[in-house]
Amino acid sequence: MAKAADDKVVMTRDGYEKLKAELVSLRGDGRAEIAAKLEEARAFGDLSENAEYHAAKEEQEKLENRVLQLEYQLSKAQIVETEDIDTSVVSLGTTVTLADLNLKKTFVYTLVGTEEADIKDNRISAASPVGKAVMGKRADDEVMVRTPRGIRHLKVVKIQLK
Repeated sequence: MAKAADDKVVMTRDGYEKLKAELVSLRGDGRAEIAAKLEEARAFGDLSENAEYHAAKEEQEKLENRVLQLEYQLSKAQIVETEDIDTSVVSLGTTVTLADLNLKKTFVYTLVGTEEADIKDNRISAASPVGKAVMGKRADDEVMVRTPRGIRHLKVVKIQLK
């Protein structure tokens, strides 16, 4: 979670809406699904040795923990609106084109809050090693960043809104 000094969870509007939709789904369909599993497991009899019942209770606990986590994040959300983003520097919500000077490849990433990160969709967390390294940089700035795959030499090619 990207947090500001006042304990805000910083995220894009898109990320906020996705978390809100997940919360609605978990509160509705998710809880109903687990309630049905619990009811079915109860029908098997003795709950003390009922593996299905214990598995459903465990699943219920995980769901409720996720609900609490989402409620907390949404209550502390500080949304970065598109119109407030300055594209002269890399910041949360910007899409940045990076040249990897060692690999001679170009990558395009959108910097988002931790909960929104999805590498398959080229959305990286601003708290990730690459995200931290490029935050606040301008076009043509170069950075060295330590990643799990080793040190990368990156150049900011372009900053834009997606």
